[in-house]
Amino acid sequence: MVTSQIKKNSEKKQENKVTRPVSNGMEAKVYNQSGKEVSTVKLPEAVFAVPWNADLVHQVVTSMLLNARGSIAHAKDRSEVSGGGKKPWRQKGTGRARHGSSRSPIWVGGGVTHGPRKEKSYAKKINRKMKIKALFTILSQKLKDGEILFVDSITLSKPSTKGAKEILASFKDIKGFEKLVSNRKNVAYITLPEPKGAVIKSFQNINNISLRAASDLNVADILGYKRLVIAEPETVFKQLQSKLSK
Repeated sequence: MVTSQIKKNSEKKQENKVTRPVSNGMEAKVYNQSGKEVSTVKLPEAVFAVPWNADLVHQVVTSMLLNARGSIAHAKDRSEVSGGGKKPWRQKGTGRARHGSSRSPIWVGGGVTHGPRKEKSYAKKINRKMKIKALFTILSQKLKDGEILFVDSITLSKPSTKGAKEILASFKDIKGFEKLVSNRKNVAYITLPEPKGAVIKSFQNINNISLRAASDLNVADILGYKRLVIAEPETVFKQLQSKLSK
């Protein structure tokens, strides 16, 4: 009993040492790229207080995947296969069935009937407002789950993969962001208002990290990564809210 109580106390102490990225209410803690808390930021309710809507998210993600799908399979019909310009044999008197072309679908090497065609479109239209609401729905859920980290800025004077990994490692004391460097698959999506060349080149060699501009933020990309890092949050919030007014 004593040992189990000691173990519980030690676990509580360890939990107290780990900070959380989100505070109470519609405010969140903001960290610098060294992993230290520097301020707080007020979160817009229109972006981060949207209730979860699984059906809407599913519709938007499905439409995005379908719109990205290309038609590759293509079977040639009788007008596209080679040969068949001449009637195989005369109409009557041979004792054989009449045929007009060797490109007929019933002939070996002839055209294919009802085969897959590359002209087929799988696109599915989704209204812009639905896409925006689905994006805000996911952002709200990720905030609720503690999967969003707000950073005041991410800057590098020159391209350096080592420097990028040091920035990621500096967040190890923040709950949920301890393994940004060690995890191998789709660990974090980083968004900035306008990524600089040095920052882009520094992070592009890290396979489990994706870095994009806030204007490119979309549902499919966010769902593909467990955690989201938002740099310069106030500017990003303005860009997100501007989507509602368009």
